[in-house]
Amino acid sequence: MSLSEDFLDDDNSMSYDEKELQEKIRICKEFINNGQTISNLELLEDTIEMCVDFDYVEEGLFLVDELLNIAPYNSEAWQFKGILLNNMFLFEEAYPCFEKAISLNPNDVESFINKSISEDNLGLFDEAYKSLKRASELEPNNEEIFYNLGLLFEKKENWDNAIEYFNKALEIDPYYIEALYEIGFCKENLNQLEDALEIYDRYLELDPNSYTGWYNKGIVYLRLENFAAAINCFELSVALNDVFTSSWFNLGYAFSQLKKMKEALEAYNKALEIDPNDETIYYNIGKIYEEEGAYQLAIKNYSEAIKLDASYYEAFLARGYCYDMVGKYKLALKDFNIAITLTSDSEEAWFAKADLEYSIGKLQESIQSYKEIVKINPNNFDVWFRMAEAYTEMGLWLDAIEAYENCIKINPENANCFYGRAKIHFLLNRTSDAINDLKKAFLLDPQIRNKFIQDYPEVKSSKLFVKLIDENKN
Repeated sequence: MSLSEDFLDDDNSMSYDEKELQEKIRICKEFINNGQTISNLELLEDTIEMCVDFDYVEEGLFLVDELLNIAPYNSEAWQFKGILLNNMFLFEEAYPCFEKAISLNPNDVESFINKSISEDNLGLFDEAYKSLKRASELEPNNEEIFYNLGLLFEKKENWDNAIEYFNKALEIDPYYIEALYEIGFCKENLNQLEDALEIYDRYLELDPNSYTGWYNKGIVYLRLENFAAAINCFELSVALNDVFTSSWFNLGYAFSQLKKMKEALEAYNKALEIDPNDETIYYNIGKIYEEEGAYQLAIKNYSEAIKLDASYYEAFLARGYCYDMVGKYKLALKDFNIAITLTSDSEEAWFAKADLEYSIGKLQESIQSYKEIVKINPNNFDVWFRMAEAYTEMGLWLDAIEAYENCIKINPENANCFYGRAKIHFLLNRTSDAINDLKKAFLLDPQIRNKFIQDYPEVKSSKLFVKLIDENKN
């Protein structure tokens, strides 16, 4: 059977689609079963190449193995087998196929390029680099080689070298838009955001219908905090592909930064329709409701995020804040405690827990929580100050003084620390120490004297204190 006319178009060039490929596969298998493989090797080779193009991996491997049984020294067949195995992520099996292809045809550039893909995925960076450099020696004007070298260095986060190779690809082919795209990505990672915008503009001039191009440009604008421009980019992206979740998500974020909460929710909900299992969408919706004071709706969305990811630290912490706001303190404490267990950097969660314990009168518990924070960060002024206040309320005067002294070490210009310590000195009848602290507090903040008069109205009858106050008047 001859297929030469069945797959020709009016221009006498091959024009295939998947149905035609499937028919060719069927016919090849029929030839194999009938022992007619040798007389139809050309058809078999063409069909294998089509399997590579259309990613028909299993069928392609079956046919290429049959071809190699008959023609074991066919370098192109070994290359095709390697490509198909690469496509199955079987890089260890693919690698020797390319080695075999190169041994049969040492100047086969495509084999070197595809061999580098196996080597890269096997973690053999130096070998992948050597393969591509050898390919560039064979074909110094092959832009694909330099593009792959760029990708190789990009994966290593060696952004400058990656850009160099992508630019070499563009020198050979100024319209190689894939290289432009990757340069933009590298510029982003180098934090050269204005340069990245310029590159993405060049890319979009060549391919204005690239929804990922508009998305990437939008991300750059987000990082520049130009939210209006970012919105424009994301809207263009979803106009080109309305099921691209990432653009809907970031569109929602950009709207939220401009306080356009209705539009933000619409965008986030569209993202949820497309991907209902993305916990970060629920979390961001929760943040909007929390900011709007709709705490019950916020709790609902944080809970959905937690259902999808039971280790979502930020969601537990945020839900705890909301429970606190609606007076559900036990649930808030439970969430803060879970949050503490979920991260190695639990300072914020401990702080939330400690403040809640303090506010509901659990002073001893709050002090223990504050102590956990200063273990993590001994220079946290706010925590030492709150601890001092808690000790003071519990009547643990010496502990309170020690906490205020830690505050003063961290920030010796804070008048409230000296005033707080002065009040304790009064309680301990350390009048001289108290006066010294008051003088320091008044010097640092003259407004403290008004507070002192309010706290100690009896000072009006004390000549010593009247003199002290008059000395520190503006």
